[in-house]
Amino acid sequence: MATTDNTTTKQTEVAKSGLIYGLNDRPPLRETLFAAAQHLLAIFVAIVTPPLIIASALKLDTDTTSFLVSMSLMVSGVATFIQCRRIGPVGCGLLCIQGTSFSFIGPIIAAGLAGGLPAVFGATVAGSVVEMFVSRILKYARRVVTPLVSGIVVTLIGMSLIKVGISACGGGEAAKAAGTFGSVENVGIAALVLVLIVFFNRSSNRYLRMGSIVIGLVVGYAVSWSLGMVDFGSVQSYGGFNYPNPFKYGFSFDISSIIGLGLVYLITSIEAYGDITANSLISGEPVEGETFMRRAQGGILADGFNSMLAGLAFCSFPNSIFAQNNGMIQLTGVASRYVGYFIAGMLVLLGVFPAVGIVFSLMPSPVLGGATLLMFGTVAAAGIRIIASQTINRKATLVMAISFSLGLSVELVPEILSQLPSTVQSIFSSGITTGGLAAIISNLVIRIKE
Repeated sequence: MATTDNTTTKQTEVAKSGLIYGLNDRPPLRETLFAAAQHLLAIFVAIVTPPLIIASALKLDTDTTSFLVSMSLMVSGVATFIQCRRIGPVGCGLLCIQGTSFSFIGPIIAAGLAGGLPAVFGATVAGSVVEMFVSRILKYARRVVTPLVSGIVVTLIGMSLIKVGISACGGGEAAKAAGTFGSVENVGIAALVLVLIVFFNRSSNRYLRMGSIVIGLVVGYAVSWSLGMVDFGSVQSYGGFNYPNPFKYGFSFDISSIIGLGLVYLITSIEAYGDITANSLISGEPVEGETFMRRAQGGILADGFNSMLAGLAFCSFPNSIFAQNNGMIQLTGVASRYVGYFIAGMLVLLGVFPAVGIVFSLMPSPVLGGATLLMFGTVAAAGIRIIASQTINRKATLVMAISFSLGLSVELVPEILSQLPSTVQSIFSSGITTGGLAAIISNLVIRIKE
């Protein structure tokens, strides 16, 4: 009798929250597949774009780029399953999808320029310890990484990435070598993609708005192909299957790269807390109390564990919870974590086939540049929005002034560090690292009586 009452209560709670299927409901197979496909469309581009940007910035060949795209898809699937299933203390047990956050791209590129892919994967693994540690001291970490600090770091990340986006718009390194950088073709395609994304993003139709990036990329890709900028001949030679190959590109540790990525891990752990809170709220689950805290700690621990797994076993990049899927839960009314299992399976399946990776790796730089320029701008805008939500008093003004001036100075004039010891140069050469450390320290040290 008690069981029946509990079930009835749960159904009532689900109905009140506006959901069709709650967290532990099992929708029919057809509805499950439909909901999973919608989630997949919402995050597919976000999963494959970071490896494409990183590969372009590091001038990696087509084979390597294709492999990185495939592994990003595969590890996102594995990480999503762990989050949804909750294995022991690892995972939040919610419908949470994982992939590489755009916040990681800047430090990853900096790591790659410093020591190649071995340094990237070394920093990915070493830095993940930060997030796993934060999950254990979550209550205290929120006092150090305040919204002001988070906003400053996110803004610096966006600002540092914009130059990567505009370089891609001009045609990237290949165009510079060929002397066609900034040609009318390259800039025109980038502008077309940018305009299309903005146009569909402001549409009143929610499906067009959600698919704006996909539409922009597809149209840009098609136009590039019609202009002879894409050769699909190489796709035919990519048969067989992809599989994880641990330590395929080697492993090394660079202190600056580890600090840079460690800072972003610190920030994303707090962001993950916010995403889990929002997901719990939308799913009709508690957002306070012991149950919620275990769920939040498990989710952040899974973020760190999955990132370590990505670097060690998959030769892939850090993973974090995607916020956009919270909106998809609201739109579909399906919060069932069992849907996440199907999403995970789809992602792994896509990663298995090399042709998927090679098709995306052949995407011309201007197409990617037109989309990423806007995406990176929105990263900076998101940081500004976080800052604007806080009270901007004298202390906040000083913290921002110190952080932005130090962070942007080493980014714009790196020669300022040329006379310092090589160890110091390696640590502070990244504007994100310098500005982030400045934000944390100044926010802790500065005391002003208003």
